[in-house]
Amino acid sequence: MTAEGIYPDPTLFGHDPWWLVLGKALAIFIFLILTPLVTILAERKIMAWMQMRVGPNRVGPRGMLQSLADGIKLALKEGIVPKGVDKPIYILAPIIAAVPAFMAFAVIPFGPEVSIFGHRTALQLTDLPVAVLYVLAATSIGVYGIVLAGWASGSTYPLLGGLRSTAQVISYEIAMGLTFAAVFVYAGTMSTSGIVAAQESTWYVLLLLPSFLIYAISMVGETNRAPFDLPEAEGELVGGFHTEYSSLSFAMFMLAEYVNMVTVSALATTLFFGGWRAPFPLSLWEGANSGWWPVLWFTLKVWAFLFVFVWLRATLPRLRYDQFMGLGWKILIPFALVWVMVVATVRAFRNEGYEVSSIALVLAGLIVALVVLALLWNRLRRSRIEGPGERVESEPRSQTSPETLEPFDPMAGGFPVPPMPGQTLPTFRRTPVSASSTRDPRPIGSTREDSDA
Repeated sequence: MTAEGIYPDPTLFGHDPWWLVLGKALAIFIFLILTPLVTILAERKIMAWMQMRVGPNRVGPRGMLQSLADGIKLALKEGIVPKGVDKPIYILAPIIAAVPAFMAFAVIPFGPEVSIFGHRTALQLTDLPVAVLYVLAATSIGVYGIVLAGWASGSTYPLLGGLRSTAQVISYEIAMGLTFAAVFVYAGTMSTSGIVAAQESTWYVLLLLPSFLIYAISMVGETNRAPFDLPEAEGELVGGFHTEYSSLSFAMFMLAEYVNMVTVSALATTLFFGGWRAPFPLSLWEGANSGWWPVLWFTLKVWAFLFVFVWLRATLPRLRYDQFMGLGWKILIPFALVWVMVVATVRAFRNEGYEVSSIALVLAGLIVALVVLALLWNRLRRSRIEGPGERVESEPRSQTSPETLEPFDPMAGGFPVPPMPGQTLPTFRRTPVSASSTRDPRPIGSTREDSDA
């Protein structure tokens, strides 16, 4: 432990009695089961308030038992397995999606060392020298559940949702991994409790602001939440990867989504917001970071991130797929690479004995963050102006030479496809409708006598 005697030593994990390990595991499981129930109710209430609606108000006092009623309803529904599915993988897919979400929480620290029935133990199930990589690996495995669900369903729309999820995880796992790299390069450790200890004086959201912004965008993409909910896009793909699921299988996919929201929120709190440490000015109180109080600070920070998830869903429309891929590959990944190099350079100078002021790192982070936000804003603004398949031109379309536009046949493959950037749709002439084919304006079932009357 450190001089204050409140930070757990990673070498001390694994020596708790079995009943204490079982109790901590059970407490984490109950926390991850109850939080989604409250989150679903809070999401529906907050979105209703933002959109000037009522929201749930029938089941229980002011609708407070609505989430529980929905869970019971799903549990009592018949589980339908369509024909043509790959049954073993179809049944395993929701389990594969849900289990890793719970596993990732094993290395999240809830608080410092406390005494439980006379035993000194950390408020953390376990810790690893590579705990951050463990979380990244566990959350990555959960995506296989979505991919396999789309493939095993034997249907078009679930397959498209699974393919989207594959591209999504490839794009945004890279950016998320680079933000992790910046954190543990600067902290000098991959242990989650060690990263919290390194933020004793200054939270990393101030020192590593670009990493936090990139992680915040990536975690929304990783959890398939609006405006990045492309794998389930109910307006385009009916329901996406879980279209063919019902009953408890569907409930497990929803549980996995909300547990993943809690996990990435807890990880953001641990990496960038001091973990369980009290925020200023509560940190001025001597006992704020000892005992059981840090559990409260940690929970409040997690709920702040959950509110942002709900806020984004109630505010932003879904991005187009090309916007989503362009954001990941053309903005987030390049700037994450540049920022990792900046942090590694600062760390190298510190290792050589040259003290680099934190102010210089903060200023560099602000510059990189502003550039990222400016490019993001400019890209989204141009996308709204252009529309899909078009480009912003400096002169009217009528004055543009036809040689600059690539001819495009949307029916060349036998089914209609949208144009790529730089391609234009051919001009179609509407066939005039003959007078004999004109619809009778009278209502169906009416007679000429009715119309004359």
